[in-house]
Amino acid sequence: MQLDGKLQTPNRLVYNIDLYNTPKQTITNLKAGGRIVICYFSAGTWEDWRSDAQAYPTAALGKALPDWPGERWLDYRRDDVRQLLAKRLDLAVDKGCDAVDPDNVDGYSNDNGLSLTEAEQIDFNRWLASEAHSRDLSIGLKNAVELLPELGDYFDFAINESCYRYNECDGYSHMRSQGKPIFIAEYRTLNTSLCSRAANSGFRLQFFKVSLKGVGVPCD
Repeated sequence: MQLDGKLQTPNRLVYNIDLYNTPKQTITNLKAGGRIVICYFSAGTWEDWRSDAQAYPTAALGKALPDWPGERWLDYRRDDVRQLLAKRLDLAVDKGCDAVDPDNVDGYSNDNGLSLTEAEQIDFNRWLASEAHSRDLSIGLKNAVELLPELGDYFDFAINESCYRYNECDGYSHMRSQGKPIFIAEYRTLNTSLCSRAANSGFRLQFFKVSLKGVGVPCD
């Protein structure tokens, strides 16, 4: 997983890279080398630096994310917002992505300024999964551990940030029992004890810098 900085190409089977910043030819080259390419985009927030940022209505924007300048929660209940997000899935198809990693799909549990509810979040996340599958894209569930009982069956894999730090990793046992990959990112230095725990659970664990510049350090 690398979302910022010049793309590095270590000998890894699965790449998770930015949908907008990665040229189509780069994805083509990765796939020609036998790699599986997951394309990242934010589905639950608006980012002022994206090329389609001006297309989103101001009324659809919620509170700013305190740790991420230029980013605000997005009202995904609106039809016009969903139409714009569907275009991001179309872009993923056009670029040749194998799968997508839509981020920030737990806005309801944050101070979003939009009064989003859990039921609305579940509906939106299921909509994302349906739209991805209709385009022959696999889709991962990012974080949102508390929604796994409602969403696990709709997604093809999961990506979690810091579930060991927050003691949430056990929530993925059902998805793993279905044979679905579970990718875990921990923002700390390599920890062999956590590597052993991840291996016993069948999880793929890597250690990253918070900036996500450069590649992570895998357990194996």
